[in-house]
Amino acid sequence: MQALSLEDIFLTLPSASGPVEILKGVDFAADAGETVAIVGPSGSGKSSLISVAAGLERATSGAATLLGTSLTGRSEDDLARLRRGRVSLVFQSFHLLPTMTAFDNVRAALEIAQIADADARARSALDAVGLSARLNHYPGQLSGGEQQRVAVARALAPGPDIIFADEPTGDLDSVSSAGVADLLFGNIEKTGATLVLVTHDLEIAKRADRTLEMRDGHLS
Repeated sequence: MQALSLEDIFLTLPSASGPVEILKGVDFAADAGETVAIVGPSGSGKSSLISVAAGLERATSGAATLLGTSLTGRSEDDLARLRRGRVSLVFQSFHLLPTMTAFDNVRAALEIAQIADADARARSALDAVGLSARLNHYPGQLSGGEQQRVAVARALAPGPDIIFADEPTGDLDSVSSAGVADLLFGNIEKTGATLVLVTHDLEIAKRADRTLEMRDGHLS
């Protein structure tokens, strides 16, 4: 079963100097339970590919399907409902809410996903990433590696069907990077979720079932 499919995807965005073609006829599919790494130089379209695949950015043309549902013509509310509890994202910049503790950051994601046992799930998720002693710390009180582990716990806690990770180790040292990669790939082994990982780290990319390269808006 396919977790996602992109067919002949083009993405053109406006700029001060005129329209810019970001994605140029991209074809991409990932099966349920598969791990796929996407590598390539900065500006090649990797993050845009993730955004289109997750329904965060609308393609200019082409067909996108996520978890068996076509993304074409869907409203923002429909897309949010589709992602709720089933699609998780991890970003390089963590995207934690600075006024909320580690525990509250994870619990909030579970509440949005309408998961009943949010408190217990949040504690369990943070324990799984080694942060049971940091539940009540705010992001500003955590190291970069710890903040990313909170972000990973938040992504994994709902038990998603697919995880999109966009350079999740880009700002971390080698030890923290390896730890975050272990968490992501370890979760896939346990749950059978799909992982689509954008990374510049070739050692992490080697852990995926497949590695694809993005260059100048083309995927190969």
